[in-house]
Amino acid sequence: MINIPEQQETQKRNFRYVQIDAVGVSISNVAAPFLPVFLTRLGASNFQVGLLTSMPGITGLVLAIIVGRFLQRQSNIVPWYSVSRLLVISCYALTGLFTFFLSKEYTIIATLAIWAFATLPQTALAVAFSVVMNAVAGPEGRYALLSRRWAIFGLTSVVMTFLVTRVIDLVPFPRNYEMMFFGLSIGGLISYYFSNQIKLPHQTPPALAPASSAWDSARNYFSLIRSAPAFTSFALKKFVYYSAITLGTPIMPLFLVREVKATDSQIGAITMSMTIVMLAGYFIWPWASRKYGGRFVLLATTFGMIFYPALTAATPHVPLIILYAGIAGLFQAGLDLVFFDELMKTVPPEYGATFVSLAQSMQYLSAIVAPLVGAWLADIIGLGGALWVSAGLRLLGFLLFLRKDAPAQSYS
Repeated sequence: MINIPEQQETQKRNFRYVQIDAVGVSISNVAAPFLPVFLTRLGASNFQVGLLTSMPGITGLVLAIIVGRFLQRQSNIVPWYSVSRLLVISCYALTGLFTFFLSKEYTIIATLAIWAFATLPQTALAVAFSVVMNAVAGPEGRYALLSRRWAIFGLTSVVMTFLVTRVIDLVPFPRNYEMMFFGLSIGGLISYYFSNQIKLPHQTPPALAPASSAWDSARNYFSLIRSAPAFTSFALKKFVYYSAITLGTPIMPLFLVREVKATDSQIGAITMSMTIVMLAGYFIWPWASRKYGGRFVLLATTFGMIFYPALTAATPHVPLIILYAGIAGLFQAGLDLVFFDELMKTVPPEYGATFVSLAQSMQYLSAIVAPLVGAWLADIIGLGGALWVSAGLRLLGFLLFLRKDAPAQSYS
């Protein structure tokens, strides 16, 4: 017999542990933007710095589905989530450790090797995160859980980044980076301890269709995916829209520097404008979802995000772009929340890891291919032209979402 008060208390504790976990993760993640800067200061080549950025996407594309199938067979996914997070964050401490003992040349190689290893737990983490968050939140609590988690992320990151950038100039290179990587990696221990306290009901792994060969296994897999047409439809639409966003991601900073001639402080103001309004958006969109429904949030955010690249390309003036970035931050917050919520509505609960891993694999594909397409377009039609293409693809994605699919089973 289910003890309702005990179940509610467990859910409250899980909710709290997720938020404390967010504090630990956001502390450690402050170090992430400094990794490519660190390699650059050590004398790494453009290829080596680019490799640091591309490795997670390549590994994820290759392994996400395999990792998802492995996690699908686990009765309790929480330990895999906690350990994966700890392993990834521990790589910051390892980076600092190797920096202390090795010369610059070998530190570059060691750092790339460390973060090549990190791509393995990163892939598991990407899949496990969605499954765990969905299980903690339940069908009705996804907006509340993730809006607070990402608001905590934003606030902690702003505060810690401010402190780190002030302290890092006080110590000579590379000792300052060693101290930073070691110090911020403490967030991994916080994350591990509290995320490992999350208690979810043990799941009985679903029985898989017998397969006598790899071909049979692949056929069973795609048969399972086809059995959830709502998932397939949403995942493909999200793929188009996410590709439109990632296509413009490397173009925007280049446009600001080369076309707008923005200074570092002006670019910082643009980023800060987006971040601050995004924090407010994490509280506005859950209210909008309760009042108007998830479909309203989906259409409003996918439509609103069209204008940032378009208006930036049309009126390349810093004060206006600061305004556009703030507006984009509002819609970006809603997009983060609604994409997760709407995707999980289409995922059969007993096959969460399998379906999430496929969606994650498609996202990795976008992250690898779309920026390269954006760079190629920029060479042909210019940076402004590439931003217009990004806006056009976002419009296409919005139109795809605007078209209603036939009624299908929802797993909310």
